[in-house]
Amino acid sequence: MATSAPPRRQPLGRPYVLVATWFGAGFLPTAPGTWGSLAALPFAWIIQRQWGAAGLVIAAVALFLAGWWASAEYVRQGSIKDPGEIVVDEVAAQWLVLAAGPLSLPSYVLGFVLFRAADIFKPFPANWADRRIPGGLGVMADDMLVAPYAMIVLWAAARIFG
Repeated sequence: MATSAPPRRQPLGRPYVLVATWFGAGFLPTAPGTWGSLAALPFAWIIQRQWGAAGLVIAAVALFLAGWWASAEYVRQGSIKDPGEIVVDEVAAQWLVLAAGPLSLPSYVLGFVLFRAADIFKPFPANWADRRIPGGLGVMADDMLVAPYAMIVLWAAARIFG
């Protein structure tokens, strides 16, 4: 019975690796999804400050498309369905969540916590997408599908607590 060697870490200098791992954040030890979500925050702040919530949504969609490409290439090169070091999916979805609230530290903290909780629990249809959609689209889709859950709660909290 043949055994396969553990996957080799892909070199950070390749453009698809830079995007897929969000400039190496996915290579940080323990909980790469959390690191990816954290790494998303300063970029989101700059984008939202400059172009507002609409700019953040547009950036999230653009990053989703770039992440789809980068994740597909990363998966193809490494032959693993959804490697943990791919965190561009967390970044794009985190941006989408943050667009539902105001540009403020409390909103960003709450948006981060809500997204991480939703990403861990993966309610339907994200859990379905996680199991059924292959390749780069599958890597990206599950996180984008959990984002609306966190967005709704963040939006409501912003309206209630001002």
